[in-house]
Amino acid sequence: MSDTRSVLPAILPIFPLPGVLLLPRGRLPLNIFEPRYLAMTRDALAGERLIGMVQPSDPRAALAGEPPVFPTGCAGRITAFAETDDGRYLITLTGTSRFRIREELEVLRGYRRVVPDWEAFARDREAEAAEPEFDRDRLIHGLKTYFRQQQIAADWDVIAKASGERLVTSLAMICPFDPREKQALLEAVDLAARAALLTAIVEMAVMTPAPEGGGARH
Repeated sequence: MSDTRSVLPAILPIFPLPGVLLLPRGRLPLNIFEPRYLAMTRDALAGERLIGMVQPSDPRAALAGEPPVFPTGCAGRITAFAETDDGRYLITLTGTSRFRIREELEVLRGYRRVVPDWEAFARDREAEAAEPEFDRDRLIHGLKTYFRQQQIAADWDVIAKASGERLVTSLAMICPFDPREKQALLEAVDLAARAALLTAIVEMAVMTPAPEGGGARH
């Protein structure tokens, strides 16, 4: 496989969203409506088509204009795009590579930009050569209880047939975990470690039933 590091940009726009996780090769649909993020999307489409997804590091500041963010995020390439009649953008990001924030730059047209450090995550740009080693039956056993508590519908036939990477990546992204749990999943050293952590988070969650009236968050 050719080295893709040369095409990764030196400056990356970031989109801070609490509880939203993008992982390499994962697919994240987004509804863009704020003027600053409409500008960010237009600029990304005119350039490398990459946007960095990050989470605010302080939940209390998550609604602030420029909240502090975790130092590690994941860049996604815009792989689907549509514009609605009322001026929103509907996009899909496909995860490309994680990055560490080396430096934050001045705001441009209302959105934030950083100097990303890609070096530690070169393996993100390579497809997994083999299935990750994890206890799949144990994960799915815990997941059935967790989905029932969270009132999440699931197609268990599709889950049973999914590859290990697709299963772990999809579950880590869609499950309504706490933002710090999401961040820990993002920062896991490799897919096997992410699978083990995902299993532990699910098993801990099922020990604490969801509040009455709760359900899946979006």
